[in-house]
Amino acid sequence: MIPWLVFLQATLTIATGPASGPEYWPLWVAQSEGYFTEENLTVNLAPARADTIAADALARHRVDLAATSLDAAITLGHVDGTPPKLVFGLSAIPAAALLVPTSQKETIRALSDLAGKTVGISAPGTPAALALLSLLESGGVALPKVIVKSYGERGLASAIASGELAAAIVEDPAATRLVDEGQAVVLADLRKKDADVKWLGVATVFSAVFAAADTRLGPAQLTPFCRALLRALARLSSATPEELRAALPREARGFPEDFATRLAGARETYLRDGWVSPEVLSASIALVKSRTAIPVKVSIPGVDRLLFTNPLRAAIDSPR
Repeated sequence: MIPWLVFLQATLTIATGPASGPEYWPLWVAQSEGYFTEENLTVNLAPARADTIAADALARHRVDLAATSLDAAITLGHVDGTPPKLVFGLSAIPAAALLVPTSQKETIRALSDLAGKTVGISAPGTPAALALLSLLESGGVALPKVIVKSYGERGLASAIASGELAAAIVEDPAATRLVDEGQAVVLADLRKKDADVKWLGVATVFSAVFAAADTRLGPAQLTPFCRALLRALARLSSATPEELRAALPREARGFPEDFATRLAGARETYLRDGWVSPEVLSASIALVKSRTAIPVKVSIPGVDRLLFTNPLRAAIDSPR
């Protein structure tokens, strides 16, 4: 070894959706467990209040990469109308459940039973709210036939418990708590493996890491980055909640008493090896178009041009 040889360390600034969002935990695990450092990467994670803010930061070239939803990436992450490139898939579908009050479980047994009813969300544009729109469409329930009402996180749980709503799309820990306490039953559980295929009819990607359409990043930076994320996914699937919670920063783990429940609900939503095929991306874009207003200036090219997965393939073929 030559003592004076200096190895340049790559630096990446990455905007993410809310740090507490389970879909973004792979990045926080990779950072907190030192996987990025071991790959000779310096990674600065910049959490935003919403996926849309992270996508906008990428479009404005304020960051190198963005971990955000596909909806936000297409609508706000574009450069001169060209959407960003998907580098690494994070989650297939939001970790949420469509719940029905116990008092109405005999009358609402299928998605089609929600026609003419009021369905609750925590807030418009959240991952769970977007998933609800796709659920209703897959169930043959046109949006004008349903009243979607926003309650906030705490108000949503109370509205379900009181029977005020016909149904609500709820994330953990509230979803698990409402069911365990006998106040609600699950109509559609998106926290299970292959829930996207079961409820939407196709395999999908919801959140991912994206690079700008005109990115100059290449395999030299992105292959070790993907390798670190692969290790993080493995860690999320095998480590105990206590081990993960101890390592994660406070802004990512949230309330300690809720972490184990949220982790259990999210584990099966992560994409295997971060891989997104052209078919999965194409089906997912079709869902985005059906539930999100896409700016007129955005031109979506063939999916092959939206996938930048060569670095991930190299990382899978050459594990650390």
